[in-house]
Amino acid sequence: MDNPSAFPLGRPNDAYAQYFEGQSYLAPLAADDQVSVANVTFEPGCTNHWHIHHGVCQILLAVGGRGYYQIEGHEPVELNPGDVAYIPPETKHWHGAAPTEAFAHVAIMPKAEGASNEWFEPVDEGAYRALAWRSRKGASHSSACCPERSPATLLPSS
Repeated sequence: MDNPSAFPLGRPNDAYAQYFEGQSYLAPLAADDQVSVANVTFEPGCTNHWHIHHGVCQILLAVGGRGYYQIEGHEPVELNPGDVAYIPPETKHWHGAAPTEAFAHVAIMPKAEGASNEWFEPVDEGAYRALAWRSRKGASHSSACCPERSPATLLPSS
């Protein structure tokens, strides 16, 4: 697979494979007892399952390719290099590559006592595949998305 990012591709994400549809790669970039920073690369069509980060937020910095994230109850939001998504604690969401394009993001997560992840069902296949059609028609969300539409904030790239 061609790496869509300037960050390392990393190794196959075998430790979390059961929570992904498709192949992902993980490259730890920095970690200590307060924060974890990792580049996550998704092959085309790869997404993680719906999940919640209990006790901590997650920041996603889109660094390559094209992907999406979605907060439960809201429309998916397209992510392109330079986009930043802030996902508050206790927020059910998913993220991953576009159906036809690889995607990479740097995930930043604070570490906190008692923090945990709770994993749920995979993303609905039909709704996910419809994203490719919406993107071709120009109906997808982009970095111009209004933050008030979702509990997560998408900060526009410059």
